[in-house]
Amino acid sequence: MTSSAKEVAGLVAVDRHTVQVTLTEALAPFVSVLAVGHAKIVPREVVEQEGEGFASRPVGTGPFRFVRWERGKEIVLAANPDYFDGPPRLSRIVYRVFPGEKFETMYEEFQRGALEDTPIPTQDYPRIMAEGKYIHVKRPMQSVRFYGLNIRWKPLENRRVRQALIHAIDQEAIVQDVALGRYAPARGILPPGTLGFNPKLKGYPYDPVRARELLAQAGYPGGRGLPPIPIWSSVRLERVLREHEEIKKYLDAVGIQADFQYLTDWPSFSKMLGEGKFPVFLYAWFADVPDPDNFLFKLFYSRSPRNFFGYANPVVDDLLLRARREANLTRRVDLYRRAEELILEDAPVIPILHYTYERLFQPYVRSVEVNGLGDPYIPLRKIWLDRKP
Repeated sequence: MTSSAKEVAGLVAVDRHTVQVTLTEALAPFVSVLAVGHAKIVPREVVEQEGEGFASRPVGTGPFRFVRWERGKEIVLAANPDYFDGPPRLSRIVYRVFPGEKFETMYEEFQRGALEDTPIPTQDYPRIMAEGKYIHVKRPMQSVRFYGLNIRWKPLENRRVRQALIHAIDQEAIVQDVALGRYAPARGILPPGTLGFNPKLKGYPYDPVRARELLAQAGYPGGRGLPPIPIWSSVRLERVLREHEEIKKYLDAVGIQADFQYLTDWPSFSKMLGEGKFPVFLYAWFADVPDPDNFLFKLFYSRSPRNFFGYANPVVDDLLLRARREANLTRRVDLYRRAEELILEDAPVIPILHYTYERLFQPYVRSVEVNGLGDPYIPLRKIWLDRKP
């Protein structure tokens, strides 16, 4: 829907407190979609009055009210005393903005007492953990970080070449050595804790011998005749560069030459990604909805706008469509697991890891609740500060 749409088919305001939604099909993930954090009902008269300005001066019904937004600096919220479930315990919240994942800067500000929470810099992770000075919160996140393989690009249209790439990379060593074991190695696409996660899934073990065999079967013995493979990233942080150095060594060992390229302007990167211009690309997917559909259908259904791989398997499409309509939970899980196994066999993706939510909080912060969807779903209205004299 665009801002020019006058109405949306299937939505009716029955009265001031009731919205009726009519679906064209029985969609099993629909209830979860309704609960997504950014699906809101807003006051029509205010939206019409503000126009495009509504995005920078929003009005809602949450536990906090918007106060101001200084771009690139901070967002300020104040408690809403009229919130239906009672006013929050905090009178004000300030989100400070640190562009570019400046974890070290955030941690320094946190140590000075200028922040109530902070991510943990990987470089100093062991020392910080050993000190134990702060409240440490760590939870699995419904996410997957991977290298996507564009199967429209020669020679990646050959499944054996794609499988060789996966076998050639010691993904568990990368998670341990580069990420210091902070995340869960990914053997598949669905993360632990997600409906349909298959703990028996083996994925592709590190096997350089098998990688060489597959390259030979594909017509590239020892990598001869195989062109350099461009691998694109939107991030050029030190930890990513270290990861790429390791991957380059693994691929070199089986005769594959990797050419790492960086485009750190996200709008440009996203545009080229959507146009299918990257042979291989680093990407991370965080669930909007806690449902396997949000991973498998969004990323691998042949007509999905998020299918950046050019991947199309009619059997997988059929399984994913059937899973969307299946009301029986056991049968639905089975359909998603079968689809995931076929996707992994086709090898359009090199799974690397599943992120964890990990933060340090000041010792006086109380009642922080975190789930697998991370920051946007922390119930801030429950948090309070216990600054004892």
